[in-house]
Amino acid sequence: MFENLRFFQGETENSPEFAKELSKMGEIFINDAFSVCHRSHASIVGIPKFLPAGAGFLLEKEIENLDKILNNPEKPMVTIIGGKKVGTKSKFINNISKLSDYVIVSGLIEKEVREEGIKFGFPGKIVSPLGALDALDINKETIELFKEKILQAKTILWNGPFGKFEEEEWAKGTLAIAKAIIESRAFSVAGGGETVEFLQKYGLINKFSWVSTGGGAMMAYLSGEKLPGLEALE
Repeated sequence: MFENLRFFQGETENSPEFAKELSKMGEIFINDAFSVCHRSHASIVGIPKFLPAGAGFLLEKEIENLDKILNNPEKPMVTIIGGKKVGTKSKFINNISKLSDYVIVSGLIEKEVREEGIKFGFPGKIVSPLGALDALDINKETIELFKEKILQAKTILWNGPFGKFEEEEWAKGTLAIAKAIIESRAFSVAGGGETVEFLQKYGLINKFSWVSTGGGAMMAYLSGEKLPGLEALE
């Protein structure tokens, strides 16, 4: 058991010397950390240069379940993108729109899209909240709109909560989305730190087909990007 490796400069700089020092502590390297596979760090991409390497069971399951979305997902497919920072999610939204029948986005994302003049490749697939885009929670009309799309889905991907979900008063919209996903009986994948936090808080983790340990890594993989951690194992 090591200290957090990111405290070491050689880790984030992907130092070959640091990776070699780490490799001396074992005989085989198993990567079971999908959530950091999108980072070119020494412990992820460096150690496999010095030791026989392979994927752990959890990493294997992550790829297996995400590939069900990437490779011929059962239709209709609905993707739900909450939170904010559209700049980091625009590539993902564009790529996943090719596969999805609908892409539901949060009010804050829609607000940023309008303010920054962002153009998506499939604007007709984007579904955004009704009413104020910067509200602390989505309103009843929006919940009904989102539920209509979700309940017809056979495949659902969810990343990011809606509204100020940390406070119970403003968690109704996100909870309604989660319950609609469960009610749909679709193949459902959720991921991202805040999404997982929300599902744990309300005891809903086991109601989903797969809950990913990755947030950034999940979006990068589903955006078609090559993950350095996976390439290192090849």
